[in-house]
Amino acid sequence: MTMHSTMKQIRGLSMLLSVALSGLVPATEKPNIIILFADDISARELPIYGSSVWTEPLSSDSSDPKFRAQTPAIDKLANEGCWIKTAWATTVCSPSRAMMMTGRYAHIHKWWTNGDTGQYEVGNGKFATWPLYESSPIQLGHVAQRAGYGTFWAGKTQMAGDLTKFGYDEGCFTPGNLQDRDNPFTDFKMYQKKVDGKNQIFNSDTDEPLDTYLQHGWYWYPHVRLMNHPGEKTFAWYPHTEESKKSFGLNTYGPDIELEFAFEFMERKQKEGRRFFIYHCSHLGHDAFDWFKPDSPSKWPDTPIVKWDGEKYTRTEPKVTGDKGIYDTHGTTTESGIHHHINYLDYQVWLYQNKLEEMGIADNTIFIFCADNGTSGYGKHSPDRQKGTHVPLIIHAPGMTKHGEQDILVNFSDILPTLADITGYSLPADYEINGESLYPFLFTEKSTHRDWIYAYRGKDQLIRGSKVMRDGFGKWWDVSSEPDDLISFAQITDWNAVGEQHRHERSKLEAILPRFDLWESEHDAPGVHVPEHLQRRGKNRNASRSTKARKP
Repeated sequence: MTMHSTMKQIRGLSMLLSVALSGLVPATEKPNIIILFADDISARELPIYGSSVWTEPLSSDSSDPKFRAQTPAIDKLANEGCWIKTAWATTVCSPSRAMMMTGRYAHIHKWWTNGDTGQYEVGNGKFATWPLYESSPIQLGHVAQRAGYGTFWAGKTQMAGDLTKFGYDEGCFTPGNLQDRDNPFTDFKMYQKKVDGKNQIFNSDTDEPLDTYLQHGWYWYPHVRLMNHPGEKTFAWYPHTEESKKSFGLNTYGPDIELEFAFEFMERKQKEGRRFFIYHCSHLGHDAFDWFKPDSPSKWPDTPIVKWDGEKYTRTEPKVTGDKGIYDTHGTTTESGIHHHINYLDYQVWLYQNKLEEMGIADNTIFIFCADNGTSGYGKHSPDRQKGTHVPLIIHAPGMTKHGEQDILVNFSDILPTLADITGYSLPADYEINGESLYPFLFTEKSTHRDWIYAYRGKDQLIRGSKVMRDGFGKWWDVSSEPDDLISFAQITDWNAVGEQHRHERSKLEAILPRFDLWESEHDAPGVHVPEHLQRRGKNRNASRSTKARKP
């Protein structure tokens, strides 16, 4: 890239900033936006975060280099763009996605933690999870839609209610919603039936009983549903054409299908002369039942093999044979382990960047990489310090003033107001948003962002500033310096042993918490009283689970 083109980008993005913050972005100046939202990956798993510890295939801590991910594409993205040293989600999937999508905390949207969501009455004394579009009618998809963008939702939804109401024109879901149990194209799913009066889960591929949670295959031979795909019904099973039916089978990998449809959508929007917003919620990083190896002790099924030669990736075409629980991958897939999932995410980041270059829009596309909560077996579900909340956040955009490591505090509630500034959508003045836009920090000389970040797990509250942190157990930690493993902070038990700045920040953080502490008093939709026997108030517990009993 020439100096002239670089300066042109900076001037263009500076103009974009000035008009974005006034809500008047010309359509011709709006950038495309892609969020690649990975699943259950702690910041420590990415090499750029510099942790001395990461996760090995059986989910224990490891410092063995062979279990460390290799992420050349993400590293390049982080260095040319920036990576946030301390970004917080919540401790587990559903409430993190609710925070991301709404820009709000659980005191408003009522998604407190997995299995613990606010309810509303659907009639005849029946209650259901309060959908986000009811509690929070302005979400990421709506912001982009109202700003004139084409919007696409890929991968994992994990949302209650009607998926057409979240602000997305189209979608490719793996596995969609769990109520979508009748996909005729794959046996990699489960069913439930009564055995001796108790519900028992069975493997549809073998009809053998399983000791796990009800799930579909979202990796190999995946369960896929399309939403509003041109020429199809509102919801259509994939494969959806004669050609795709011929190629679909054991070698089909869900993350590849997601990317294929995201790219197709991008190409169509470009031909239409429209900007696009891609919200790509990959399953990669999430544990899963391994249909190829039903007795595998690892949480993370293998992926297709990808190799980096210093300049580019090559991918080995999978060759899988077998049936009914007995399969042979013929050496064309990796061993199990989360590091391979991260490597495959890196490969997909590389594919995204290549696609943007091919389409000629790399200089006008913002790319965000992040994950929804901590790694399974280490941080997922955990309110201990920031094990569950500390996740990677990497932002790349032409014209940014910030590059490389940024030692600021960011919360996933910040993404929605940032998106609003990018797209030029003006949020209503009376609509409560808990996040703060990152746009001024990223594109001006502003050197700070926010003073504190917040998370929740059921009734547990977590909050952190630059000096001290309160975890979900009510313990306080000194976070003024970062340990090598990113988690072994010194606990504060004697406040006289720390400085005045620590004590002052603690008082400030304690004063913030009551505003959001509504789990007991306002758990459900406003004005709704749920009978005690129908209440969905999850038990607060640490997430040290066996592989067989793990939850989504």
